[in-house]
Amino acid sequence: MVNEIDSQTLSERLADGDDILLLDIRTPDEVAQGAIPGALHIPMHLLPVRAQELPNDKDVVLYCRSGARSYHACQFLGQQGYANMLNLRGGIIAWARHGFEIGKLSVS
Repeated sequence: MVNEIDSQTLSERLADGDDILLLDIRTPDEVAQGAIPGALHIPMHLLPVRAQELPNDKDVVLYCRSGARSYHACQFLGQQGYANMLNLRGGIIAWARHGFEIGKLSVS
């Protein structure tokens, strides 16, 4: 089972100062078009080799364009023993549709 969070709740938690890691799993080309400020970029295809970089002591919110890829990535990480993964329902599309900030990330 994948735990999810919606854009409004995520925005509120970030505004409250909750210690959350935002993880953008989109391609570098997608990230270049805009991202949620403060996110870490690890493309989905690199998650199997970079999962050890993810913390176990705070929530990690994964997002992609629409929420489908990040949902599957949360499933994968859950199978690897990560219990603190949350999928951003609707992805960055829903985030932007609600009027929340889109910025630039350096692409890794």
